[in-house]
Amino acid sequence: MKNLALVSLAAALAASAAWAQTFPANGPNGAHYANGFAEPQCTVNSSQDVSCTGTTIGGVGNTNATAILSATYSGTVQCRNRGGQIVEVKTQTTEATSSGTLRPSRNGQLVVPSLSTTAPTAQELENQATCPNGNWTKVLLGGPTLTGFVYTVTFAGFTQPYISIVGP
Repeated sequence: MKNLALVSLAAALAASAAWAQTFPANGPNGAHYANGFAEPQCTVNSSQDVSCTGTTIGGVGNTNATAILSATYSGTVQCRNRGGQIVEVKTQTTEATSSGTLRPSRNGQLVVPSLSTTAPTAQELENQATCPNGNWTKVLLGGPTLTGFVYTVTFAGFTQPYISIVGP
């Protein structure tokens, strides 16, 4: 009988652990991913564009949040004089950002939309470079390279993000 009680207690504890979830401390008390939703995932496609999926966070009351996806790209631009000689090499860095302020619905759920950034074009990186002489030609070596991205969802009144994904 004693063993049966221990087995029943262990089964009850295991069952409750299966549905219990732990959430970051950087959100309103009671914040959790709504049923059927999970933490966003970020992917980088062959063009080096970054996309992060959305989610829904419940239990936030009236607390607003800010979602930001920031990606940094770089490229090396050569400056060639009229004689065809490479005069200077400059690495250009640019940042692509997607963001928005999120407001919870009347039932205390915050819908976090998917966010994405687009890699700059070769022309955009070349335009940022400055050659010593305006008559020289700018040429991007290779293509823009994604050097990293940061995706965050931060609740108003909190200093650290509730969701943070850092990429390559």
